[in-house]
Amino acid sequence: MAHPTQSDELVFFVNGRKVTERCADPEELLLYYLRKCLRLTGTKYGCGIGGCGACTVMVSTYDPDTKKIHHFPANSCLLPLCSLHGAAITTVEGVGNTKTKLHPIQKRLAKCHGSQCGFCTPGMVMSMYSLLRNHPEPTMEQITAALDGNLCRCTGYRPIIDSFSAFSQASCPLAGSGKCCLDQEGVEGKEKEEDLAPEPKRGDRMCSGLCPPEDFQPKDSTQDYIFPPELMRIAEASKRRTLVFNGKRTTWISPVTLRELLGLKAKYPNAPLVVGNTSIGIDVKKLGIYYPVILHPARVPDLHIVYRTKNGLVIGAATNFAKLRDILLNVVPELPAEKTKTYRTLLKQLRTLAGEQIRNVASLGGHIVSRGSPWDLNPVLAAGKAILNLASTDGTRWIPLNGEFLARLPRADLSPEEVIVSVFIPFTKKDEFVSAFRQAERRKNALSVTNSAMQVRFQPGTDVIEELTILYGGTGRATVSAPVTSQKLRGRKWNEQMLNEAYRLILEEIQLSPSALGGKVEYRRTLLVSFFFRFYLKVLQDLKYLYPCKYPELPEENLSALDEFVEHPPRGVQVYQDVDPQQPPQDPVGRPVMHQSGIKHATGEAVYTDDIGPIDGQLYMAAVTSTRAHAKILSISTSEALESPGVVTVVSAADIPGKNGDEHEKVFAEDEVIYIGHIICGVVAETYELAKEATRKVKIRYRDLEPILTIEDAIWHNSYLIEERKIEQGNVDEAFYTVDQIIEGESHTGGQKHFYLETNSTVVIPRKEDNELIVYVSTQDTSNVQQLVASTLGIQSNRINCQMTRAGGAFGGKMTKPSFFAAAAAVATHKTGCPVRFVMERDDDMFITGGRSPFLGKYKVGFMNDGKIKAVDLEYYVDGGCTKDMSDMVIEYVVLKSFNAYDIPNFRCRGRACKTNLPSNTAFRGFGFPQTGFAAEVWVEAVADELGLPHVTVREMNMYKTATTTPFKQEIDPQNLIVCWKECLKRSDYYNKSRAIEEFNKTSYWKKKGIAIIPMMFSNGGTKTFYHQAASLVNIYVDGSVLVHCGGSELGQGLYTRVLQVASHELMIPLSYIHIFERTTAPIPNAIVTAGAISTECNCKAVQIACQTLRKRLEPVIKKNPQGKWEDWAKTAFSESINLSAAGYFPGYHSNIDWKTGKGHPFPYFVFGAACSEVEIDCLTGDHKNLQTDIVIDACYSINPAINVGQIEGGFMQGLGYYTSEEVKFSPEGQQYTLGPDMYKIPAVCDVPEQLRIYMLPNTRNPIAIYSSKGLGEAGVFLASSVFFAIKDAVAAARKQRGLNGVFTLDSPLNIARIRMACTDHFTEMIPKDVPGTYKPWAIDGT
Repeated sequence: MAHPTQSDELVFFVNGRKVTERCADPEELLLYYLRKCLRLTGTKYGCGIGGCGACTVMVSTYDPDTKKIHHFPANSCLLPLCSLHGAAITTVEGVGNTKTKLHPIQKRLAKCHGSQCGFCTPGMVMSMYSLLRNHPEPTMEQITAALDGNLCRCTGYRPIIDSFSAFSQASCPLAGSGKCCLDQEGVEGKEKEEDLAPEPKRGDRMCSGLCPPEDFQPKDSTQDYIFPPELMRIAEASKRRTLVFNGKRTTWISPVTLRELLGLKAKYPNAPLVVGNTSIGIDVKKLGIYYPVILHPARVPDLHIVYRTKNGLVIGAATNFAKLRDILLNVVPELPAEKTKTYRTLLKQLRTLAGEQIRNVASLGGHIVSRGSPWDLNPVLAAGKAILNLASTDGTRWIPLNGEFLARLPRADLSPEEVIVSVFIPFTKKDEFVSAFRQAERRKNALSVTNSAMQVRFQPGTDVIEELTILYGGTGRATVSAPVTSQKLRGRKWNEQMLNEAYRLILEEIQLSPSALGGKVEYRRTLLVSFFFRFYLKVLQDLKYLYPCKYPELPEENLSALDEFVEHPPRGVQVYQDVDPQQPPQDPVGRPVMHQSGIKHATGEAVYTDDIGPIDGQLYMAAVTSTRAHAKILSISTSEALESPGVVTVVSAADIPGKNGDEHEKVFAEDEVIYIGHIICGVVAETYELAKEATRKVKIRYRDLEPILTIEDAIWHNSYLIEERKIEQGNVDEAFYTVDQIIEGESHTGGQKHFYLETNSTVVIPRKEDNELIVYVSTQDTSNVQQLVASTLGIQSNRINCQMTRAGGAFGGKMTKPSFFAAAAAVATHKTGCPVRFVMERDDDMFITGGRSPFLGKYKVGFMNDGKIKAVDLEYYVDGGCTKDMSDMVIEYVVLKSFNAYDIPNFRCRGRACKTNLPSNTAFRGFGFPQTGFAAEVWVEAVADELGLPHVTVREMNMYKTATTTPFKQEIDPQNLIVCWKECLKRSDYYNKSRAIEEFNKTSYWKKKGIAIIPMMFSNGGTKTFYHQAASLVNIYVDGSVLVHCGGSELGQGLYTRVLQVASHELMIPLSYIHIFERTTAPIPNAIVTAGAISTECNCKAVQIACQTLRKRLEPVIKKNPQGKWEDWAKTAFSESINLSAAGYFPGYHSNIDWKTGKGHPFPYFVFGAACSEVEIDCLTGDHKNLQTDIVIDACYSINPAINVGQIEGGFMQGLGYYTSEEVKFSPEGQQYTLGPDMYKIPAVCDVPEQLRIYMLPNTRNPIAIYSSKGLGEAGVFLASSVFFAIKDAVAAARKQRGLNGVFTLDSPLNIARIRMACTDHFTEMIPKDVPGTYKPWAIDGT
């Protein structure tokens, strides 16, 4: 439906340059306009729903009435282009770049090692930049709050916080001095005259911190764009003019008066009002809703009014959350406390609501009218007796914002023609109390699982209830109230008799179906009464404060129920061994050199696959996927899709000229689909939007087959992917007859999604001759991509050149699947003859791909009464999903690493990889060890619990202590394991902390602390020698510059950085002389996948070999002219026909395993470590806070301590998510629910331990690796299990205080529901329980 007037011209500025759109499309969002039309690719697509912050930009607007300019961060993936008329947009490219000048934010972030893969970095920069434009000297609290809406999967956040803390005078000792602690001055010394570079040595000094202070350029305000005067004139001129933008399908109308808005709403009653687009925009994207007309009321002054009356505040409906927060922060100090109880409650909820990007655009009116069940402000407004001012062409009226309105009852709702103009929020009275509560999977930037707001008003001077309001969100499809409960409790005194009656009434009135959306039903029922209990106590406390002589003090037992976790910005300590003081300053090995692409990450100049510019004739592909978990394909009808506008073709298995995949997996499904998300065909069109729309028109008929969806189902059906794997030592069966006690049990861990910020991306470009293709792809295994594409097209691999500059995160998730995606795109290219871009949206990426395998472990352990374990028999299962993928290696590693750090004389482990009809699970950081190492700690703790011994005692008693062999007969010297363990005990002050925690827990009933220390023996590398091979090519050019090729892929782990450090050291030239070329299959063929934390050292070894070859060739030249320069030597060598190009090849570490005997030498070496974590839990809600983590790790000689620390911290935070918050959920039919950051919660800044301390053990060696280094990228994941067991320790303290002393088990992830329900009390006992099998659950139990 088009508006009758002609479309207006849209004018805005981007990075100081004017942009004019004469045909602005209301359906266009800023992110895609920036990337596709303006080619500003620094702004990234991460999720498309405003949940990750990768797309953050700064928006600047001018208010012609106040004459003020306002700067704020926003998610460009949600910003309609048409909403930006008169705005100035600043992207990361506009903040600073390498061609002009870097901004201090960018330089500090890079130099403080705050980027790894770099995909999230532009968003981090923009969030911080927006903060500094408004607060030049922010507090640490403001800095961390500014990052609430930004996610990072690589770094662990600590270095990001560190780098930004330099802008806070409260944190940085050099603030205001013109100096900064985040810069190191590069020094280039003269080359030494040795023939070959000496092995780097270590110094005696330990370094603390990674950012030594040096001179640093202070902030320069002239670097910031001024707000364009032209936009000020436009704002003045257009404030009285309606704007209309007509698109192909949608009309956008932006009125300037309330009267006009009401007329438009009468004319278009179904047209939504869009201010921030944070609700409507997500509905359009996720549900495919289409609106012919959109009304944009943000320019209507009546919707922005703010004034105070004698009875309360009136807030305009278009007021955004950030402004509402500022209004309330100003009002609260000016008024008596008794009047501001509702306002203070709103402020409390606003602190955790969404991220700063959303808070700056989401409107109060939009929040109210959309009435989402988990919305946090609506219950507070209803409890606070807010009143809505509605207007239409028929006049105005006032309605209460109450439970009936939130339930959308017709008699209490607004009509389609009405608009919320403002909200009246009354003052509270002296004898009135308002409180709100929420619990989410993550403390910030996460929708509430359950929330509540409650209000009580007493008869003056008494505790007799005159009015009571109770509301809950997250318990159904709408916020619900409890009017029956409230009515029955009126006239009652505020005492325990009333409290007990309230519990019963609430549980009777608020019914939660056992099949309720979101699951966790019994937990949510418990929150209903837990929240009321907390409200009851808070009101008692307030009554005591109001009338000190009338009411007694709260019982000490209940005081802890009132305390809420106080947020403290995280801080870290990093301790590592310095280089030898005699090492030349130019030699970078052993130094914390900045990531090779760090600056480009921070400026947005780093190019990822989808950043490659459009190619002439380019087409786009979108996948058509199965809607059945297991079925035969009866027919595929593509006729309707082919008739759709812009569609060029549909490709399927029938179009493949070669082989359809490999022996285990197909590129396109043919006769059968084996999971929901299985790619059946691809629609190829002129734009991605047209291709995506047409996928809905492909009709597929199925005949359903029985699916297998759990490990237990697979075991029952004998459904396995490979044969059993087994290791054994001693005589397990006989040993069980000799022990004092035997226990049996199970451990479960769920799956985990990789959630790399850059989704799977492929661009295939045909060459004009010889069937050649260039394939750009984000992958860990370019060679496998090359081979599968060639096989699929039926051509030789030498015709396929696969290239990759960098990946925006991978973690194992880009090992196998990118090959199939690239092959699918290559089929489309083959069929059309055109370049094809196949870039997945976040939900498709998570929908189609698997992740870490869920795990089931069954154990039988025999032990003596002193805690010594004599016999262990294990049966382990992983859910491999629908195809083998990497599950054969995963289960092998699960079995081979099943004993962790424990020396068990009689040990047996058997493992199977189950085949189910779920997405194929694959490699993931840690590769089976996070599951199997965790399981080992479960059975060790079970022994300690059974005997009543301290966990630390049983762990230490059973650890490896002397040189011996593993169950598979590989020799091991555990000396450094013991050193790490003792050092961690000391640095964490474990025993004193344990005593302090015990004392705390005695006096705190509802808050408990816990502590756990975990040892680690992580075996690095693969089980076959060829897994470690690596190749390189190093070229010296006549001008002295050096180009390095290697077979490794840069995934954010700093592989290229360390390769450059090695080349610099071996050639004895500065880093500035050396450049590394992106990964390509042309110069380095048959490279092994980059994975397993060992690829870096193998590729470094290959580069070392090539560089040593070149240095030897140059020896005669150097000896003739020892005082010459490197450039002179290169020219002379060329003139003497010396080959200046050398290949380096490393054949790999010796490793093997014979599965027939269960014996071998499967791993090159071990990484030892220990981690101690301290936590605090809230027994009422299941929330927890990470207080401190100390990690001691045997890093040996670190080639780059900054990168190693970053890998440890990043791995730890990924493990923290795995063990506590990340849940992969499937419906009983096999449909995955967790498809984006709204449903899947990776850790955020709020989850970082308040103290995160890393200590890399000094003076240790790894003789087989280059420079005696070790790969540390994987080991950190498991160390986060220390948080799990610390939480379990706290839960155990709660259970003990409640009289529950028996052994108990907890599954991973240990989320809020599991924590709360394990803290058994009268609340968990009083709720209704559902009998399994009597209802259909919302989700299957994936653990």
